[in-house]
Amino acid sequence: MKKILYDVYEWMNNRPERFRTTTSDTAIQLDLISNVHGISTAYQYFQKLLDNLKDNRIYGSLLNVYVQAKMREKAETLMDKMMMALYKDLKDQEKIESLISEMTEKKVSLDLYTYNIWLTSRGSQGSLEKMEEVFQLMELNKSINPNWSTFSTMASMYVKSGQIKKADDCLKIIEGRLKSRDRLPYHYLISLYGSTGNTEEVYRIWKIYKASFVNIPNLGYHAVISALVRADDINGAEKIYDEWLSVKSIYDPRVGNLILSFYVRNGLSEKAESFFEQMIGIGGKPNSMTWEIMSEDHIRNMRVSEALSCLKSAVSVEGQKNWKPKPVNVCSILKTVEERGDVVSKEALLGILRQADCYDDAAYMTYIPLLGSGTFACGVSGVESDEGDDGNFVPVDRFEEKL
Repeated sequence: MKKILYDVYEWMNNRPERFRTTTSDTAIQLDLISNVHGISTAYQYFQKLLDNLKDNRIYGSLLNVYVQAKMREKAETLMDKMMMALYKDLKDQEKIESLISEMTEKKVSLDLYTYNIWLTSRGSQGSLEKMEEVFQLMELNKSINPNWSTFSTMASMYVKSGQIKKADDCLKIIEGRLKSRDRLPYHYLISLYGSTGNTEEVYRIWKIYKASFVNIPNLGYHAVISALVRADDINGAEKIYDEWLSVKSIYDPRVGNLILSFYVRNGLSEKAESFFEQMIGIGGKPNSMTWEIMSEDHIRNMRVSEALSCLKSAVSVEGQKNWKPKPVNVCSILKTVEERGDVVSKEALLGILRQADCYDDAAYMTYIPLLGSGTFACGVSGVESDEGDDGNFVPVDRFEEKL
């Protein structure tokens, strides 16, 4: 039975344009590989995974393999790496540094994944010098061969710091490591070149990408359209969107959201409305973000009733689990309804927040603090998220997770 399941996953993996496997699928595959081909092959599969795909489910699957085989030392070493991954997600840099020191004292060899977490942690602190120190240690370690994920992370940090020349140097290294069957490096290259504003390089890599694969999945089109939108090349983005419409197998609203959000952000209400209607007309099903983008156009134009209707649709989308309205949008609506004394609209918004389980999210509610009187103090400037509209830059270590 496990051999049959393994073959099914292999068949799906060879058709990325039709199937997008999740980290849960990957964890299952790791277990199946262990049963069908042995622990060594399972570990090789684990090693080839992109660092940001190695979440607790995948680690748990490998840990289970080691425990079943009574491989105590490997299990304990893996637990250290799992703790590092946890600390990275919690942005607890001190714990990461402490664990690195502990592993060094115990003479536990740092592998590529551990170095990449350490590199990301240093870079996220805003210290390029400390990030580069880790990279230098990687270069001195003859058993470590920095991969394209390493250079993607560094390029991302350089872009954020405005050091475009260093970012370009990293991107050239990534390009030199492109492999015929690996699509993701192309996506990162295109995305990062878009973040530097270099549309010439975006188009060049896109051309190489299309020549290298028979089919380009939705994720590939998302990457290039997102890059062009960020570089304000909306004409180019629209052309590639039209190309995508002609070849897509299914309509992915995340791709359309990129164009839609550009129109809304730039006050092009008529274009946004027309585009939204076109999306519906060709069979596209808006996701929660699509509806929130449309709500933002209504918020901008003080149309509270229409904005609330969109947010109600967003929270009611079938299958949505984690969507919550951006706090900045909630605050904008609340400010308007309180100025107008519109109790009915305010209650409607509170109902949407309840339906989206916002009250159970303490971190979220800190951006929308309730006063004792029940009115909202929306003085926070916070939190117009870069990840909310499917159109803005996503840090490299979350790129694939987001899509």
